[in-house]
Amino acid sequence: MSNANRSAYRRFLEALAHPAEDGFANGANALFAPDARINLVHPFNEIDGPSDYVERFLKPLNESFAGLYRRDYICMAGRYNDGEWISSTGYWCGRFVKDWLGIRGSNALAWLRVGEFHRFEAGKVVESHIFLDIPELMIACGQWPDIASPASEVGYTGMLPGPATQDGLLWEDGDVQESAKSFKMVVDMLLRLATADEAWRPYWHDNMMWYGPAAFGSFVGIESFRSFQVPFEGCFSHWKGGAAPDSETSHFTRFGDGLYVCSGGWPSLNAHQIKPFLSQPATDKVLYMRVCDWWRREGDLLVENWVFVDIPHVLLQMGYDLFARIAETE
Repeated sequence: MSNANRSAYRRFLEALAHPAEDGFANGANALFAPDARINLVHPFNEIDGPSDYVERFLKPLNESFAGLYRRDYICMAGRYNDGEWISSTGYWCGRFVKDWLGIRGSNALAWLRVGEFHRFEAGKVVESHIFLDIPELMIACGQWPDIASPASEVGYTGMLPGPATQDGLLWEDGDVQESAKSFKMVVDMLLRLATADEAWRPYWHDNMMWYGPAAFGSFVGIESFRSFQVPFEGCFSHWKGGAAPDSETSHFTRFGDGLYVCSGGWPSLNAHQIKPFLSQPATDKVLYMRVCDWWRREGDLLVENWVFVDIPHVLLQMGYDLFARIAETE
């Protein structure tokens, strides 16, 4: 991985670390190629280059959150299918003073979880996939509609911490052998999800932490995680992730960097819904889920996993327009 790419992205994150009078436009224009293909969660979806990214996302966000700044707790880099990628996750934060996407401003400190994946060419980002946990913000502001979790046990919802070891900002290449070990462990584990004998279990520490998207919640301990994962899988007759070679969806990137691994798909998961999910009736059709993850390994076990799912996009496929719904409740 090019150290120059890591340095360029580090400068970008440093530019976001304090409020900027230009609304971070200079930082975005320095990072992205003029014709970069930027994918942002629903309701933004496809964005045409940095100017559009600034006008449609950064500028409105900056106007709605006074003192807006960014704090990331994982940043890692690697190669996938001959492409050079950088990924990070953390939070946007500021005082929520003006309505955003129909969510009513709370006039209090608010946090918006973010996860990003960027592919570099010639020192510039040419392709991006950017995840936001918008439901987490809605829930924190008391504006989440009556949509239940798919889990039998309701998970924790709230601000999520970074790595317990506080070593997630990787500005230099990790050990090649450790990176390969981490990568293989995660891929092997992913291929064992949705198995009748729960063959994913041996890959996880008994007291693992699963930091899920807000509509699902977060869980500590393998039995608590199972109380979510197994009912979740049970909502579908067909459940296939982007790591599986026979999946109709795939990951746009997946790589290891030292003790960390990340992956993302747009979409990553395809699942045929046969039971109610997120309080919506069975659709008897395949849902396509934009999903991304970061994992941390200790020794021979995975201990932490941060996950995003573009929940508003999933709900839209089931005929539920989340943003129209919150507009009706104003």
